[in-house]
Amino acid sequence: MPELARERNYQEYYERERLGMRRVSVQESPRHYKVVRPARPRYTKETNKKYQHNHFIHSLVSVILLSVIMAFVYPTVYNRVIKSFFFKSPYPAIKADYYKILNPTIDYLHNNLFLGRYFLSGPEMKKPQMLELNLNERMTGLENELKYLSSLYPSIEPSVFVWDYETGNYAGINSDRHYSAASIIKIPVLIQLFRSIEAGQLTIFDTMVLKDYYRAEGSGSLQFKAENSVWTIDDLARLMITESDNSATNMIMAKLGSMEDVNSGIRQWGLGHTRVNTWLPDMGGTNYTTAEDLARMLYNLDNPNFLSVSSREKIFDYMGHVHNDRLLPAGLGAGASILHKTGDIGKMLGDAGIVYAPNGKKYIVAIMANRPYNSVLGKDYIVKASSIIYNYLVK
Repeated sequence: MPELARERNYQEYYERERLGMRRVSVQESPRHYKVVRPARPRYTKETNKKYQHNHFIHSLVSVILLSVIMAFVYPTVYNRVIKSFFFKSPYPAIKADYYKILNPTIDYLHNNLFLGRYFLSGPEMKKPQMLELNLNERMTGLENELKYLSSLYPSIEPSVFVWDYETGNYAGINSDRHYSAASIIKIPVLIQLFRSIEAGQLTIFDTMVLKDYYRAEGSGSLQFKAENSVWTIDDLARLMITESDNSATNMIMAKLGSMEDVNSGIRQWGLGHTRVNTWLPDMGGTNYTTAEDLARMLYNLDNPNFLSVSSREKIFDYMGHVHNDRLLPAGLGAGASILHKTGDIGKMLGDAGIVYAPNGKKYIVAIMANRPYNSVLGKDYIVKASSIIYNYLVK
């Protein structure tokens, strides 16, 4: 290359380097130089202004969030958690129940009890322990007779369910409606007692001491017995059924683990319309059931997979000697017998049982009658309904 051309190429090289073009080695031919645009700074005045604006917004949001945490969250956490670890409370007798704080409605919205804690459980998904009644044909003739009887007692609101063992035929009037159970609620209490005995949780020979807080007004003689007198579970169960003793019922439920133990058993049996809500006497009628649920409970007394022979014998013995024979038994024919349990509060009168006719006929009947307070018309209706049912099925 001529000396003059070489000198000119080197001048171009240094000029390009001064303007920010890519540096190359001396050995690289000047004719292959690639023009590269000058590097521009990453942040200009415009981008700096935008960055500062966004940074200000982020900082403002952070300050507001931190202020909210310090103003509301931190004091609560400090007073309820941190402070309790490092400083003793000036009121040591007062203790916070964090379970109730986290579940503020648990005192009145619960359906189960475990280890002394109330909780709300979902529906039982296991197979029900009680068998369902095999319903065959509806006895419309019997239903029409009962409806005509109801028309003669306009102040009575009846719930009736009848089921024939031989045919599986049935009749029902308002049989799936919730009614106050009164003392008929003692049937599921009795069943749960013997289920617990069979589970080995107690025996029929266990004893309980009568205390004043067990005493209950209403039916039964136990309320008049001496304090600290000792009673076996057998004695209490017999009083609960034969005399419909409220004090004995409360003692048995306490022995079982309270009302919630009975309710837990009822759900496991597969009954969705029976519940114990109040210790007896339940004059407000908050304990409830249906005629169909009662019939199912009575039917499963004969279920060998549900109750043992010895348990059934005891239950039949109690229910076969009920003192009140003025309701369903009063409507039966001569020679008939019944295993039953009555219920009586001001607004509801009822009776449920298994009837054995002299000719071998056997059927379940449950009748509950809402009535004007203590009206004798409720008794009249049940007696006449019992007579109609007996004559229809037996004669």
